[in-house]
Amino acid sequence: MLTEFQAIVLGILQGLTEFLPVSSSAHLTLTPWLMGWSDPGLAFDVALHLGSLVALLVYYRQDWIMIIKGAVAGDPRGRRLLIRLIAASVPGAILGFLFEKQAETVFRSPLLIAVTLAVMGLALWIIDLGSAQKRDLDDITLGDALLIGVAQAFALVPGVSRSGATITVARMLKINRQDAANFSFLMSTPIIAGAGLLKAHEMLRSGLTHELTFGFAASAVFSLLAIAMLISYVRTRTYRVFAWYRLALAAFIIIVFLSRAGRL
Repeated sequence: MLTEFQAIVLGILQGLTEFLPVSSSAHLTLTPWLMGWSDPGLAFDVALHLGSLVALLVYYRQDWIMIIKGAVAGDPRGRRLLIRLIAASVPGAILGFLFEKQAETVFRSPLLIAVTLAVMGLALWIIDLGSAQKRDLDDITLGDALLIGVAQAFALVPGVSRSGATITVARMLKINRQDAANFSFLMSTPIIAGAGLLKAHEMLRSGLTHELTFGFAASAVFSLLAIAMLISYVRTRTYRVFAWYRLALAAFIIIVFLSRAGRL
């Protein structure tokens, strides 16, 4: 049974790690495993992601107004961005539908999470340092959007990180650090919204408990803080610190796993 304290802790973790390139699914899978907590369940997971969705809509409200104007009034910049966001959402939507069950079961091995954390951490570090910052949000082509969308699809595996994978590919395409994050967060909005709406009945069926409410609120507040912090941070710094964190967490997971298996 999830307690209110556990709900707040998991909400904070969701908020911070959904948008920092360190994998929210890894943290939300590993924390109950490490702490001996019970599985919070699908309804709680939906509440956490809806909290992150609220933060996205608040932070990027001006961008979404521009995008809506592009769809309705024909604003060219908004329409262009909308087309690219739709293209970027397609691969993730298809693979998410095909591999949803595996993502909730098979892909949640602690060792697999450790490997993906380390591999994607190294990829982010190397690609970010080696790529120029020649392009911005307006330079993203339809092909770029599809490629970044494929990267987003691989975030089904805990440890990959939706933001980590998409930012890494965007940096590989020489998009500047700030707009790599901006496009990553904008393109995550329809995916998170779609997944939340498809599973909202689970949350409604369980009722709006205190645990769901606290988790939702903590996720929304800390998601907003994480978005603002990351966008500000990468204006003048690289993504290196997040790569270091991923490598350190991967090493910690392996040590704990081997210790529990009696191999240390």
